[in-house]
Amino acid sequence: MNVIPKLFIAIDQNNINEAKKLIQMLPPEICGIKVGKELFTACGPEIIEWIQKKEFKVFLDLKYHDIPNTVKNACFVASKMGVSILNVHALGGKDMMLAAKEGVDKSTNNPYLIAVTLLTSMDSSNLKEIGFTSKINDQILKLSKSAIDSKLDGVVCSAQDIKNVKSMVPKDFLFVTPGIRLTSSSKDDQKRISTPSEAIEMGSSILVIGRPITEAKNPEAVLKKIMNEIS
Repeated sequence: MNVIPKLFIAIDQNNINEAKKLIQMLPPEICGIKVGKELFTACGPEIIEWIQKKEFKVFLDLKYHDIPNTVKNACFVASKMGVSILNVHALGGKDMMLAAKEGVDKSTNNPYLIAVTLLTSMDSSNLKEIGFTSKINDQILKLSKSAIDSKLDGVVCSAQDIKNVKSMVPKDFLFVTPGIRLTSSSKDDQKRISTPSEAIEMGSSILVIGRPITEAKNPEAVLKKIMNEIS
C-alpha cells in the first residue's frame, strides 16, 4: 500500500487556475490533496495528473454509488490514475462494495479503498427525513460492518463515530475524518464536527480539512499549526 499523509486538503474549486494557485501554496511533504466532485467535474482527470506531478498524494473523493458492475469499472479506472485513496458509498450495499474491491484489485496501483458511512452534514433528523428508523450510531455501525465484511481498507466517518466501531475493526483499518474545524464552535453546513486534536484523540487515522485552510490568508501556516497540534 501507499504511504500516505495524515492530512488531506479538500480543494473544492471549479476554476482550475484558482485550484492550482491554492495547491501550490501547500507543501507536499506534509499533506495530500482531496479531489472531490466539484474539482473533478470542472477539470477532469487532467487535474489528478497535474497534482501528482507536484508530488502530492491524491484522495479521489467521488463516493461511487451505483450498480455493482458500474462501480467495479469506475474503481478500476480510478485506480489506474494512480490515486492513493478512493471511496464508495456504503449505502450502495455489500455487493457493490465487493465489486468495487474487485475493480481496485484488478489494477497494479492498489490504492486504499474506503467507504463513506453517513455524511458529516447529516444528523438524526436528516436520517428520519429519508426513512431510516435506526439511531445514527446504529446505522453507522451497520454500514461500517458491511465495509469490513467487503474487505475494504477503512471508512469515512466523523470522529465521534469511531468509538462505536473501533472494537470490531481489523488491524490497520483506516478512519478518515472530514468535518474538521479549528474550533468546536464553528458553524456551517457540517453538523458532526471535531477539532484536529479531538479527532486524533478519538482514533482518526487521516483528517480531511477544507475551508479552515483553503480560506485562510496563509494556508501553509495554518497547515503547519495543525500538524504541530496533532504530532
